[in-house]
Amino acid sequence: MQKTTIHYNIGLFSLAMLITGAIDSIRNLPATALFGSSLVFYFILAAITFLLPNALISAELAGSKHGGGVYKWSVAAFGKYTGFLAIWLQWINTMVWYPTILSFIAGTAIYFIDPALAQNKIYLISVILVVFWGLTFLSLHGIHISAKFASFCALVGMIAPMAFILISGIVWLLTGKTSQVSLHWTAMMPSFKSFDSWSSLTAITASFLGIELAAVHANHLREPGHDYPKALMISVAIILITMIFGSLTIAIILPAGQINLVNGVVQAFNNFLLAYHLQFLLPILVVMIILGSTGSMISWVISPAKGLLQSGQDGFLPAWVRKENKHGVAANLLVIQAVLVSLVCLAFLLMPSVNGSYWLLTDLSTQLYLFMYVIMLLAGIKLKWQNNIGGKGFSIIGGRIGTLIVGTLGLIGCGIAIAVGFKPPGNINVGSFWHYETVFAIGILLFVLPVLLFFWYAKKNEKKI
Repeated sequence: MQKTTIHYNIGLFSLAMLITGAIDSIRNLPATALFGSSLVFYFILAAITFLLPNALISAELAGSKHGGGVYKWSVAAFGKYTGFLAIWLQWINTMVWYPTILSFIAGTAIYFIDPALAQNKIYLISVILVVFWGLTFLSLHGIHISAKFASFCALVGMIAPMAFILISGIVWLLTGKTSQVSLHWTAMMPSFKSFDSWSSLTAITASFLGIELAAVHANHLREPGHDYPKALMISVAIILITMIFGSLTIAIILPAGQINLVNGVVQAFNNFLLAYHLQFLLPILVVMIILGSTGSMISWVISPAKGLLQSGQDGFLPAWVRKENKHGVAANLLVIQAVLVSLVCLAFLLMPSVNGSYWLLTDLSTQLYLFMYVIMLLAGIKLKWQNNIGGKGFSIIGGRIGTLIVGTLGLIGCGIAIAVGFKPPGNINVGSFWHYETVFAIGILLFVLPVLLFFWYAKKNEKKI
């Protein structure tokens, strides 16, 4: 028995890196850098109305008597059907998100051979399939292996390159190089007359998604009530510092018209190193970026699937889908997940440009996930208001009123981001407005409607009992 406990134990540092690696991805920087110096305003707005509220609510719920994970929290507040809708939205959005991070990896890896291949849809789809299936097989060996791999990748491939990006921006400015954006505080305020500038909220919100993911692993900590909130706050601090200044550095070095969403980070590195005759460092940085981006996917491959598995115990999933291997992993569910990701990759063929495809998938993923956050925030408010939190974990300052204020801020942030997400930005080629809206609307329906089939399946099982 002692051996099993050690086998599944996760340290505070490993969990903090698992959370940070899942969210704080270098691949998000080009998308947010597109919006210039005004990105600082939107990052602060998104942090106050989205990142921090969701981090605080999920930290409080993770230490509650209801256990870890969106499914259990939503069930406790609203019943198992709403719980399944929440966990489905968390899980299915990842099917849409995976191709974006994988296309970033593919574009980065090919930079030295032929950068033009980053715009080749067939090449991108091929790499996406190979890498994702490889990560799926790694995840089949359990969270203890995945957490170690993610921690290594976060340190070597995310924190180190992020630090280099920040240093690059500072050196660029101190040596008198031309900044592509104005750093005056007036330039950091957005134009409220133009709706297009607000589309940056979609990219920034997308870069914050997943702050609650690791809650399903809270019971693997030695002291969940103490260690989980601590790991969460460490992650939030790292994420905010690196994302704001990393995005700003790319905006400073690269003109907005030259920023490519797939390999924009390598473009910025290349421009910086070229200016200082340090090109020999680029291959090392590219390998590190690939490592970090690959490691950031580990938590996403296994955590939402584990949450969906929880719903299976309430009759939403057939027994063969719920079946776990000797490592405690739902192997069949992970394989189904990989098949679905393979099909979603075809979205790259529906848009006129790779940037357009990348934005469509990012937008779809963000919208699906935001609806899940609405359910989670409402669940946190309701459970706290009914004094139904329990446990001895983290508690938001101010009791019920404090949770209500934090939760309301989060709901406002989600509402703004959802409204903004329905309009594509004007500086990305997504085809005609109606072409984009049609593909976008069909995508939302295709990913949400299967929930009705699972509801029917669960009710059918209830009648048998």
